[in-house]
Amino acid sequence: MKTYTLSNGVKMPAFGLGTFKVEAGESTYETVLNALKIGYRHIDTAMMYQNEEDVGRAIRDSKIPREEIFVTTKVVKQYQGDVSKIKADIDGSLNRLNIGYVDLLLMHWPNQKYEMNALVWSIFEDYYQQGKFRAIGVSNFQKHHLNELLKTAKVKPMVNQIECHPLLQQNAMLEYLKAHNIQMTSYGPFAKGKVFESPTIDVLNEIASHYNATVAQVIIAWGLSRDIVMIPKSVHYERLEENFNGQRLALSAKDLEKLSQLNRALRVYSDPDNNNFTE
Repeated sequence: MKTYTLSNGVKMPAFGLGTFKVEAGESTYETVLNALKIGYRHIDTAMMYQNEEDVGRAIRDSKIPREEIFVTTKVVKQYQGDVSKIKADIDGSLNRLNIGYVDLLLMHWPNQKYEMNALVWSIFEDYYQQGKFRAIGVSNFQKHHLNELLKTAKVKPMVNQIECHPLLQQNAMLEYLKAHNIQMTSYGPFAKGKVFESPTIDVLNEIASHYNATVAQVIIAWGLSRDIVMIPKSVHYERLEENFNGQRLALSAKDLEKLSQLNRALRVYSDPDNNNFTE
């Protein structure tokens, strides 16, 4: 499986499973277990998803050596700077996953008060130095959030996970992240189903038919061609397999150009500059 090397030398699988809106309990457990059987080695979860415990149980029960699986989780609440509560959430994620260390910890959403992001980041740095997380990063951070964070950070964020799909291609952000050696991860690669609406689907179907592939596979291959980590979500075994095989597809320069023309700057998830998740 293709990997990207983070700024601290940790290798991150380029393809994985997202578990946002995968129902806690047996649904998450079976989905993760099936994904690991298929060959997935990167699982993305978060405290907000309320399924960390089931993700961890599936990883343990898979009997796959821990070092072969890359696990990402995220914490979001900042409690107006209450350090004890922030640490309690981080410890809670570690305890619920119960897999020893965690590979990547992300700040799930930025606070619009830069000093709050800096405070939480300093806590992340402490956990990183203790070896409880192999890497640390952010999620949903805009350029201005990152610019401010970099002014005080002792350890530079290694990843920024953001909404990215053919209708929101994040070209400027991708260029910025590459310049700062910060790995970009895409979430929501199918834009809540909007990529399957006309006229977008017409272009995608044309490209997919040329390769005897599916639209989902084309989108996954498009993201990987841009050196973006892709973590599509599905709970269906056949879709898990379909998505997994998308990483084997190589698109031509001509088809990549067609895909680039689909960009509409359309955001379908929450606006990072107007969220209240951290409160």
